Amino acid sequence: MTRIMDTPVGRLSLERHAELHGKIAVTGRMPLEHRDDLSLAYTPGVAAICEAIAENPSRARELTIKRDSVAVVTDGSAVLGLGNIGPLAALPVMEGKALLFREFAGLSAWPVCLATQQADEIVSAVRMIAPVFGGINLEDISAPRCFEVEDRLQDLGIPVFHDDQHGTAIVLLAALLNAVKLTGRRVEELRVVINGAGAAGIAIARLLRCVGQDSSACIPVRDVLVCDSQGVIHRGRAGLTPVKQSLLGYTNLADERGTVFDALAGADVFIGVSQADLLGREAIRSMAKRPIVFAMANPRPEILPDEALAAGAAVVGTGRSDFPNQVNNVLAFPGIFRGALDAGATRITNEMKLAAARALAATVPEPTAERVLPDALDRSVAPVVARAVAEAWSGG
Repeated sequence: MTRIMDTPVGRLSLERHAELHGKIAVTGRMPLEHRDDLSLAYTPGVAAICEAIAENPSRARELTIKRDSVAVVTDGSAVLGLGNIGPLAALPVMEGKALLFREFAGLSAWPVCLATQQADEIVSAVRMIAPVFGGINLEDISAPRCFEVEDRLQDLGIPVFHDDQHGTAIVLLAALLNAVKLTGRRVEELRVVINGAGAAGIAIARLLRCVGQDSSACIPVRDVLVCDSQGVIHRGRAGLTPVKQSLLGYTNLADERGTVFDALAGADVFIGVSQADLLGREAIRSMAKRPIVFAMANPRPEILPDEALAAGAAVVGTGRSDFPNQVNNVLAFPGIFRGALDAGATRITNEMKLAAARALAATVPEPTAERVLPDALDRSVAPVVARAVAEAWSGG
């Protein structure tokens, strides 16, 4: 397989990063032109800020960077399509994430790449750095450890959000809502097949089936079948991990069995978060008429858009920027954190995720087959998502 670094875009990216020595930097907000400036920014004036926070810790959001800061935390175990490359090699991706936070939401984010892949140590490290930050964005931590880490950090008192799970699920749901509108379907009648039972696949299944949702605005799809490398996850399968076992509480209601190709017969929607070139035209033809296909494996999708469209798909989306309907997490996470921090939220609830998806879908009022999502670089999206997320925070 050709390495990205050997392609034209890879070589250009290497040159640019070597020239700039990374993508982000710390910049100051207060002037330091005169001695009086120094006395306010540092000694002796800074002591007044320390005293105020010591007396009332909540004032840290008012007096420091805390209300506008996010830690981008990884162990480097599941980076893009590169796999377990470790924390140092993961740093360029985390820098990129931090840049996107700044550009789209005005947040100061910083990479925190941890030299451990032990859940206990990751949780402990995040707890120790949490006083500095207003939110924690977990990134590129492999399943099933990512579920445990996120769950154990929900008591921090600040939003903790695993973007590979929820960011992907939120953007996917927004795209699906518009694809359903375009094809004249009803959400509650959809039969959905997800191939890939990792972090993203499981989060998508939970969101589509409204698991944990208290909002009456959440309408679950009729059924979801989740497939992994061994086929459909069903009740008779031996050796399921606890996470995969939990899927059976809300997916595969008829306990169907077989391969992903068996599952696709008559399905309305295919969602791929798995492997390149999985499907051919025959698999798409076996689905319901004018199916919806989101093939999001990177860098090469489960089926290329022209192949899916030629086989009868009505809407096709991928994770790539060179095809229409890019399912890109940048459409979600900047606005979600901006809204959560503006609202003073202590966590990101299921209702906030649903509000983000619906707000994102609404930014495309008249969807077409080639536009069920806004462009990933549309800077008007994050403020819309942020407002919806802030309004959805109920304090509980």
